[in-house]
Amino acid sequence: MAGEFVENNIPPRKDCGQYPADWGTPSTLYHHIWKGNANEDEYPEDACVPYYHSTAQIESLQVNEDIRGVATAVNLPASTITCLHINASGTINAATSFTGPTITSINSAIAANAAAAAAAQATASSKKAFDIPHPTKEGHRLRHICLEGPEAGVYVRGRLTGKNVIDLPDYWDGLVDPETITVTLTQIGSSQDLIIDAIEWGKRVKVRSGNGTTIDCFYEVWVARHINPDNHDEKLHVVYEGESPADYPGNNDNFIVGGYQ
Repeated sequence: MAGEFVENNIPPRKDCGQYPADWGTPSTLYHHIWKGNANEDEYPEDACVPYYHSTAQIESLQVNEDIRGVATAVNLPASTITCLHINASGTINAATSFTGPTITSINSAIAANAAAAAAAQATASSKKAFDIPHPTKEGHRLRHICLEGPEAGVYVRGRLTGKNVIDLPDYWDGLVDPETITVTLTQIGSSQDLIIDAIEWGKRVKVRSGNGTTIDCFYEVWVARHINPDNHDEKLHVVYEGESPADYPGNNDNFIVGGYQ
């Protein structure tokens, strides 16, 4: 009969294809990745074999604790990873930046150069720099280069007026080598014939005016940090034989090396 509905007993067809999830409305919520609970032994034989993520693509990744891997290399071509810990047995390459308080590596070569994750290719002419927006000129930037030297230098500076004692920071005790303290004085207003009278126990500096005038000066006090706070006898090897920071003859755990070539 025309228009009569005829039911055909057509079995359902399964579709085992893969379809990219690159359409729809992007979600910016940091939800945890769902983990399936299907048991392989109990999985229906006539069902499509499920897929698992061998590779993945995502716009932003939040890592709450650490990243672990045994891959030959981790390549970050133009991105930034920020997390608490990185554990890797291979090589970490980052073209732009790598931020994190701790980079833990299993491979000894990486351990010797853990901060090589920053992967800025350093050469004999490389400089450690910071680059920020200009504070007053719109559309301009400001780049400064960090001071370098054969020690981990620490300093304090200020003005000494009407007194003769520079009190040094309490936290210097145990942090720095008091035998390396040097002091620079800049006289203000008149010649005062200033003299460093004494450096007492690495805690204060006594200044004296040779011509008896009132002291008024700017000061800078420099000192070298201990390379190892737990072993004050450990010294910095400024020049050493080797092809990379991994060949450093001392304890590399006390240093952050910003990449090498």
